Amino acid sequence: MAQEPEYIYPPNSLKSKIAADASAVDIIALQDAEAAIGEMAEEYLGWVKDDIANLQGAYEKAAANPSTADEAREEMYGFAHDIKGQGGSFGYPLMTAVGNQLCKFMEGIEGNLNTAQLQVVKVHIDTLRLIIQERMEGDGGKPGSQLLRALDAVIAKVNEKG
Repeated sequence: MAQEPEYIYPPNSLKSKIAADASAVDIIALQDAEAAIGEMAEEYLGWVKDDIANLQGAYEKAAANPSTADEAREEMYGFAHDIKGQGGSFGYPLMTAVGNQLCKFMEGIEGNLNTAQLQVVKVHIDTLRLIIQERMEGDGGKPGSQLLRALDAVIAKVNEKG
Protein backbone atom coordinates (compact mmCIF):
# COMPACT_ATOMS: atom_id res chain seq x y z
CA MET A 1 0.00 0.00 0.00
CA ALA A 2 1.11 3.52 -0.77
CA GLN A 3 2.25 5.52 2.15
CA GLU A 4 0.58 8.87 2.89
CA PRO A 5 2.75 11.81 1.77
CA GLU A 6 4.52 13.80 4.41
CA TYR A 7 4.21 17.55 4.07
CA ILE A 8 7.18 19.60 5.11
CA TYR A 9 6.61 23.30 5.76
CA PRO A 10 9.80 25.38 5.80
CA PRO A 11 10.02 27.98 8.54
CA ASN A 12 9.24 31.59 7.64
CA SER A 13 12.11 33.42 9.28
CA LEU A 14 11.75 36.61 7.25
CA LYS A 15 9.44 38.25 9.80
CA SER A 16 12.06 37.93 12.52
CA LYS A 17 14.58 39.81 10.39
CA ILE A 18 12.41 42.88 9.70
CA ALA A 19 10.96 45.22 12.26
CA ALA A 20 7.44 46.07 11.15
CA ASP A 21 5.91 48.26 13.80
CA ALA A 22 4.88 51.91 13.83
CA SER A 23 8.40 52.99 14.79
CA ALA A 24 9.76 51.51 11.54
CA VAL A 25 7.98 54.20 9.48
CA ASP A 26 9.41 57.71 9.62
CA ILE A 27 6.20 59.74 9.47
CA ILE A 28 8.02 63.02 8.91
CA ALA A 29 10.02 61.61 6.00
CA LEU A 30 6.81 60.24 4.52
CA GLN A 31 5.08 63.63 4.85
CA ASP A 32 8.11 65.36 3.29
CA ALA A 33 8.02 62.97 0.33
CA GLU A 34 4.29 63.54 -0.17
CA ALA A 35 4.81 67.32 -0.03
CA ALA A 36 7.63 67.10 -2.59
CA ILE A 37 5.41 65.12 -4.95
CA GLY A 38 2.64 67.67 -4.47
CA GLU A 39 5.01 70.51 -5.34
CA MET A 40 6.15 68.67 -8.45
CA ALA A 41 2.57 68.22 -9.70
CA GLU A 42 2.64 71.54 -11.58
CA GLU A 43 6.00 70.61 -13.08
CA TYR A 44 4.46 67.33 -14.19
CA LEU A 45 2.11 69.20 -16.52
CA GLY A 46 5.13 70.63 -18.34
CA TRP A 47 6.92 67.29 -18.45
CA VAL A 48 3.93 65.42 -19.77
CA LYS A 49 3.25 68.08 -22.41
CA ASP A 50 6.83 67.54 -23.61
CA ASP A 51 6.29 63.77 -23.63
CA ILE A 52 3.09 64.20 -25.63
CA ALA A 53 4.88 66.50 -28.10
CA ASN A 54 7.66 63.91 -28.48
CA LEU A 55 5.06 61.17 -28.93
CA GLN A 56 3.39 63.33 -31.60
CA GLY A 57 6.75 63.85 -33.33
CA ALA A 58 7.45 60.11 -33.43
CA TYR A 59 3.93 59.52 -34.75
CA GLU A 60 4.45 62.10 -37.52
CA LYS A 61 7.76 60.46 -38.41
CA ALA A 62 6.04 57.08 -38.75
CA ALA A 63 3.13 58.51 -40.74
CA ALA A 64 5.43 60.38 -43.11
CA ASN A 65 7.75 57.48 -43.85
CA PRO A 66 6.32 53.99 -43.31
CA SER A 67 9.76 52.43 -43.80
CA THR A 68 10.89 54.01 -40.52
CA ALA A 69 7.68 53.17 -38.67
CA ASP A 70 9.28 50.29 -36.76
CA GLU A 71 11.90 52.62 -35.26
CA ALA A 72 9.26 55.29 -34.64
CA ARG A 73 7.05 52.69 -32.94
CA GLU A 74 9.81 52.04 -30.43
CA GLU A 75 10.13 55.78 -29.78
CA MET A 76 6.36 56.11 -29.38
CA TYR A 77 6.33 53.16 -27.00
CA GLY A 78 9.03 54.80 -24.89
CA PHE A 79 7.13 58.07 -24.55
CA ALA A 80 3.84 56.25 -23.86
CA HIS A 81 5.63 54.18 -21.21
CA ASP A 82 6.93 57.35 -19.52
CA ILE A 83 3.44 58.84 -19.53
CA LYS A 84 2.05 55.61 -18.12
CA GLY A 85 4.62 55.58 -15.34
CA GLN A 86 4.22 59.18 -14.17
CA GLY A 87 0.50 59.92 -14.37
CA GLY A 88 -0.67 58.22 -11.21
CA SER A 89 2.17 59.67 -9.16
CA PHE A 90 1.01 63.19 -9.89
CA GLY A 91 -2.74 62.79 -9.60
CA TYR A 92 -3.50 61.81 -13.20
CA PRO A 93 -4.20 58.07 -13.17
CA LEU A 94 -6.29 58.51 -16.31
CA MET A 95 -3.05 59.44 -18.10
CA THR A 96 -1.55 56.23 -16.75
CA ALA A 97 -4.53 54.22 -18.01
CA VAL A 98 -4.37 55.72 -21.52
CA GLY A 99 -0.57 55.38 -21.65
CA ASN A 100 -0.86 51.77 -20.53
CA GLN A 101 -3.51 51.06 -23.15
CA LEU A 102 -1.30 52.55 -25.87
CA CYS A 103 1.71 50.54 -24.69
CA LYS A 104 -0.26 47.30 -24.73
CA PHE A 105 -1.61 48.09 -28.20
CA MET A 106 1.89 48.69 -29.56
CA GLU A 107 3.26 45.56 -27.88
CA GLY A 108 0.91 43.53 -30.07
CA ILE A 109 2.26 44.99 -33.30
CA GLU A 110 5.09 43.37 -35.19
CA GLY A 111 6.96 45.36 -37.80
CA ASN A 112 5.76 48.62 -39.25
CA LEU A 113 2.43 50.13 -38.29
CA ASN A 114 -0.29 50.19 -40.91
CA THR A 115 -2.55 53.18 -41.52
CA ALA A 116 -5.29 51.97 -39.16
CA GLN A 117 -2.78 51.28 -36.38
CA LEU A 118 -1.30 54.75 -36.83
CA GLN A 119 -4.79 56.18 -36.44
CA VAL A 120 -5.14 54.33 -33.12
CA VAL A 121 -1.91 55.94 -31.95
CA LYS A 122 -3.15 59.36 -33.09
CA VAL A 123 -6.43 58.96 -31.20
CA HIS A 124 -4.48 58.09 -28.04
CA ILE A 125 -2.23 61.13 -28.47
CA ASP A 126 -5.27 63.37 -28.89
CA THR A 127 -6.85 61.81 -25.80
CA LEU A 128 -3.72 62.37 -23.70
CA ARG A 129 -3.61 65.99 -24.86
CA LEU A 130 -7.32 66.43 -23.98
CA ILE A 131 -6.84 65.00 -20.47
CA ILE A 132 -4.09 67.51 -19.72
CA GLN A 133 -5.85 70.42 -21.44
CA GLU A 134 -9.01 69.79 -19.40
CA ARG A 135 -6.99 68.95 -16.26
CA MET A 136 -8.89 65.68 -15.81
CA GLU A 137 -7.32 64.70 -12.51
CA GLY A 138 -8.03 61.39 -10.87
CA ASP A 139 -9.83 58.83 -12.98
CA GLY A 140 -11.65 61.57 -14.91
CA GLY A 141 -15.04 60.49 -13.59
CA LYS A 142 -17.70 59.57 -16.12
CA PRO A 143 -15.95 61.37 -19.03
CA GLY A 144 -12.73 59.50 -18.22
CA SER A 145 -14.54 56.19 -18.22
CA GLN A 146 -16.18 57.04 -21.54
CA LEU A 147 -12.80 57.94 -23.06
CA LEU A 148 -11.30 54.60 -22.02
CA ARG A 149 -14.28 52.66 -23.38
CA ALA A 150 -14.07 54.55 -26.68
CA LEU A 151 -10.34 53.81 -26.98
CA ASP A 152 -11.02 50.13 -26.23
CA ALA A 153 -13.62 50.09 -29.01
CA VAL A 154 -11.19 51.69 -31.50
CA ILE A 155 -8.49 49.15 -30.65
CA ALA A 156 -10.93 46.24 -30.90
CA LYS A 157 -12.14 47.42 -34.31
CA VAL A 158 -8.59 47.76 -35.68
CA ASN A 159 -7.48 44.43 -34.20
CA GLU A 160 -10.56 42.76 -35.65
CA LYS A 161 -9.68 43.95 -39.15
CA GLY A 162 -6.09 42.80 -38.70
